[in-house]
Order: sequence, then C-alpha cells, then structure tokens
Amino acid sequence: MKDWPQRLCAYARLIRLDKPVGVLLLLWPALAALWIAGDGAPSLPMAGIFVVGTFLMRSAGCALNDVADRDVDRYVKRTADREVAAGRVGPREGVVVALVLAAAAALLLIPLNATTFFYALIGLAVAIAYPAFKRFFPLPQAWLGIAFSFGIPMAFAATQQAVPPAGWWLFVGNMFWVMAYDTEYAMVDRDDDVRLGVRSSAILFGRADVAIVMLCYAIHLGVLAAVGAAAALRWPFFVGLVVASAIALYHYDLIRARGRDGCFRAFRHNAWLGGVVFAGVVADYALR
Repeated sequence: MKDWPQRLCAYARLIRLDKPVGVLLLLWPALAALWIAGDGAPSLPMAGIFVVGTFLMRSAGCALNDVADRDVDRYVKRTADREVAAGRVGPREGVVVALVLAAAAALLLIPLNATTFFYALIGLAVAIAYPAFKRFFPLPQAWLGIAFSFGIPMAFAATQQAVPPAGWWLFVGNMFWVMAYDTEYAMVDRDDDVRLGVRSSAILFGRADVAIVMLCYAIHLGVLAAVGAAAALRWPFFVGLVVASAIALYHYDLIRARGRDGCFRAFRHNAWLGGVVFAGVVADYALR
C-alpha cells in the first residue's frame, strides 16, 4: 500500500479531476432546467444533488470510456497518456472505479421521485452505449448529445413530477449544442480517427464541418430563445443569449482554419457559453 498516493493520483486523472470542463458542460443545462422548472426557486438540496450527481456520473463515464477506448487511445497523440491506455490503471480497475462512482450517484436518487429515477436509468444506458457507437455509427456525437442532455428531463421530473413540452424542447436544443462542441472536439483528432477507423461527425461532415457546427449553435440558441419567450423570461435571459451568440461567433474564428489547437480551445470555451446562458436564467428570476 506504499504506492497509494500514486494510485489516488492515477484515479484522479482517470476521472478527469484536473479537467472540470466536462462537468460544466453537463451541469449548466441541468441547472438551467432546474431553475426554469422551479420557477426560479429550486430546492437547494435538490440543486446540490444535481451538482454532485453530475460530477459523479461524468467521472464514471470518463473511466468507462477510457477502458473501452484503451486500444485506440494509445495510438492517438492527445490520448496516448491516459491512465488506462498508458497502463497506469488496469481495465478492471477502471471498471471498478466507474461502478463505485455510478453507485454513489444512484444513492443520490433516493430522495427523488420514481420518474426521475426512470430517466436516470435511460440516461445511464445511453451513456454506457456511447463508446460502442464510435465503432459503427457515423454520427456518434448525436448519441452523445442524447446522453449529455438527460439532466434536463431529470430536472423537470424531480421538480414537477413530469416533463412538460418545454423540457423536451430544451433537451432537443441541448443535443445540438453537444453536437457543436463535440464536433469541435472531434476535429482535433480527425486525422488519427481516420487512420484508426473511428467514426466521428468531423469525418462525416468533411469540409462542411465548420458550417454545420455553426448551424448547430444557431439551432441551440434559437430553441433557447423560443423556450425563454414561451416561459415569459425577460431581458436578462436574452442578454445571456446575446453573449452566448457572441461566444459562438468567437468559436467560428477559432475553428475556421481547422487547426488542432484552435478547435480544442473552442471546445473548452463552451463552458463559458453554457455558463452565461445559466447566468441569464438566474438573473432573470432574481431581478423579478
């Protein structure tokens, strides 16, 4: 057990404890949905459940994904040093870490209703299937968009016992946001993915990739605007959307040359886009 500090550090890197962007990309839409579902006054304990649960499930997903992708990751420059691919964490260890984290997340569902638990199970099944979809499905980013959007119906179900049309529209709009930022992510690895036979939207879209990314941003923001108008949200929310639109345009500047660094910066910067949308929702209700 003398090497336990090194093991803990390896597990921390396995679950991306040093890279919180992925947690934020999942968290902002779920919290925005929670605020809208709760008419601006969500239960704070429930908000805490969603924050901790999002962290646990994203961490579990990272561990499971690294186990599934270990034979590919070691041949990709950006991922070759991941813990499982590099041999610092064994595949069985990775699965155990994922199961422990998922079990901890499941315990958080105990105070919530059965409908929320139902959507959590579906979201879990979709997330588990995602690594396999990269092997045969030409648009795995769409599947990831479904997996990454389940926090939205869960938020409505936890608050209102059911998911209204607004919740499903937010779900669809969020899918397009995931498509946008994960295509940027896929653009970083496009050459390696082609060589290794991994499917991605960046490969499928080809030279139309930049245009489709921007279209996905436009659909996402358009759906948010429509839902906000239907929910009688006011100017603070729409100011947030204007700022988010400016951020999306900045991403165009980063990705239009299709350079690896620029595409990766755009992907990471999406945490700001989701953050300003959430800030607009909170400000709208706070200033009433």
